[in-house]
Amino acid sequence: MATSATPDSPDETLWLDAAEKETWTALISLILSLPGRLEAPLQREAGLTLFEYLTLSHVSEAPGRRLRMSELAFLANGSLSRLSNVVKRFEQRGWMERSPDPDDGRYTIASLTEAGYETVVAAAPAHVRAVRQVALDRLGADDRQALVRIAEKLRARPAELD
Repeated sequence: MATSATPDSPDETLWLDAAEKETWTALISLILSLPGRLEAPLQREAGLTLFEYLTLSHVSEAPGRRLRMSELAFLANGSLSRLSNVVKRFEQRGWMERSPDPDDGRYTIASLTEAGYETVVAAAPAHVRAVRQVALDRLGADDRQALVRIAEKLRARPAELD
């Protein structure tokens, strides 16, 4: 659909042209397909969702295997309430513990137990194989660099959304 809209006329819809639609369709198809393709091997081999694996993995890589819950939610790309539910299940399994941040009691620290560390170490090979098979092995060095550059641009929050 064509329109006389410009970025300066917010009341008019600036429809996608054919090239923009092709770009958007490729991007959204990728975004929607990747989580399932990365999660299936984790579910099959380790009984973990992708979000659960990312939660364990980020804490395992943090200094002292400890992270503030708010930072962990950001890194795992989930809400604080979703993360809290997952960490509660991990606590019940003996994989994580929560405690007040000694530097600022307003925050909560998630700590990985030895059992949690063993769980993420056991799950990591399935995740790495899936990441390689689904994405990295299909891209050359230039493609990987371009993907990082594009992802950084798309992750930046546009000023008009602030």
